[in-house]
Amino acid sequence: MSDTLPTVHSRYTDEQIAAFYASGHWQASSFFSVATDKARSGHSRTFVFDGTTSLTYGEFHERTVRLAAGLAAIGIGRGDRVAVQLPNWTEFPLVAAALSRIGAITVPIMPIYRDDEVGYVLDHSGAVAAVTADTFRGFDHRAMFQSLQAGRDHLKRIIVARGEGGDLAGATALESLFAEGDPSDLDEALGPDSSPDDGFLIVYTSGTTARPKGCFHTFNTLRASAAAIGASLRYTAEDVQFGPSPITHSTGLVTSVVLPLLAGASSHLMEAWDPQEGLARIERHGCTVAVTATPFLQMLMAAYDPAKHDPASMRAWVCAGSPIPGAVVEQARQVLPCCRTLSLYGRSENFLTTMCTIEDPPERAVLSDGSALAGARVRVVGPDGLELPRGEEGDLAYRGPSHMIEYFRDEEQTAALFTPDGFSRSGDLGRMDADGFVRVTGRIKDIIIRGGMNISAREIEDHLLTHPAIASVAVVGMPDERLGEKACAFVVLAPGADSLALDDVTDYLRAQRVAVQKVPERLEIVSALPMTATGKVRKHVLRAEIRRRLVA
Repeated sequence: MSDTLPTVHSRYTDEQIAAFYASGHWQASSFFSVATDKARSGHSRTFVFDGTTSLTYGEFHERTVRLAAGLAAIGIGRGDRVAVQLPNWTEFPLVAAALSRIGAITVPIMPIYRDDEVGYVLDHSGAVAAVTADTFRGFDHRAMFQSLQAGRDHLKRIIVARGEGGDLAGATALESLFAEGDPSDLDEALGPDSSPDDGFLIVYTSGTTARPKGCFHTFNTLRASAAAIGASLRYTAEDVQFGPSPITHSTGLVTSVVLPLLAGASSHLMEAWDPQEGLARIERHGCTVAVTATPFLQMLMAAYDPAKHDPASMRAWVCAGSPIPGAVVEQARQVLPCCRTLSLYGRSENFLTTMCTIEDPPERAVLSDGSALAGARVRVVGPDGLELPRGEEGDLAYRGPSHMIEYFRDEEQTAALFTPDGFSRSGDLGRMDADGFVRVTGRIKDIIIRGGMNISAREIEDHLLTHPAIASVAVVGMPDERLGEKACAFVVLAPGADSLALDDVTDYLRAQRVAVQKVPERLEIVSALPMTATGKVRKHVLRAEIRRRLVA
């Protein structure tokens, strides 16, 4: 694969770039220079903290410089990709900032991903190094990466944060990379900062295919969404972000790192989600805003006990990933009376597509997923890419300053995204009303959204088709009150196979190191799968069938 990196000119014309700058949606400051400005104006103010560590803006800036110098000293440089699989720890924004300072590109990987998924991202991105935890929640991340390093000549280093012992067996301790010396001298020796239009991030997202696609973003494309969210929430330096969403996922990265950074606010990262502990931390730290998948809010409200908890500091909870049930909004009014529940629809290709704002009537969050924000345009288009009349269902398409540059190393799928007039198709079905508010109604692409996480049905099917007892399989989403959807596998047994249990499927996938959230949670044995005349599985029939069985 070619190692030539795309540039902002690979996607946008000079006129478009100038317009984004003139409107203020893009700016001349990089991630590092924003952090530098905040350190000058609020040196002692807390920027980011988790359950055990905390960094002021001044400390964050100094440690970024020291880490950037250390990473440069071990040979990581401009254009290099570095995989980062970390929990919600303060080390993640530090690593991302340090990589940006030297012009390298962060490739975040969700902590739940295991060998097969991680190996693919390492290979496709061409990562030269990986930053990970030692052991977290009982899983040995360091051992996994060291196993994956074998046979991958491009993966030169494994860097371990919070190592639990002195001997890292060939890996490098992250803490050892913070260079000594005067920070100003170290910064000067590093040379020019990266541009906000350079490659900043490759975030991988599963879609209709068996393998994820890498969305190649600049800092400006990321910033545009974070700034728009901030304006919609009237976000200020007095806010304290509550961040249980993984910061190695689009939602967490934009809203728990970049959003508070732009405002000079504080951000609390929750390492592992527990609703009781979440309520305690909101009260303890005076958290004011959260952006999560809807199930986080549902679980928090289910755990709420007025005799124990006081979440009165919360003023806005934004639900993303799937439409908010009206009952959830009504319950939130009772549990969080001072907090507005808002809806947001986005995707990794452009982060923010539509959103309800503080200014919108409260019922908008129940009836819609918001409207396009300043600088962006959203349309509902047909198969020909032409805009459909208001009220008709079609593909939700976006154009604006948050759109990625490309699917990394995938020209064909990048080109297929765009309509003739430059709108990016989402593959999500929706309708738009006369006021421009959108309601997501379904998905063209074959994914299951479990608690805000996209799961590729094809990926799970490909794994299951290697099981000796399975002749054919189709994985579909089944409704779930708490998570929105769960995966259900319809299986036709192979000749000679007498039976197959859900535990057999679960054990088989776990043995292949498939993330536990992706494993089907229901198994249906059928004699045949419903097919079209061209041999495609009629998945809408299966979805209807599992809905029928669930209520039977």
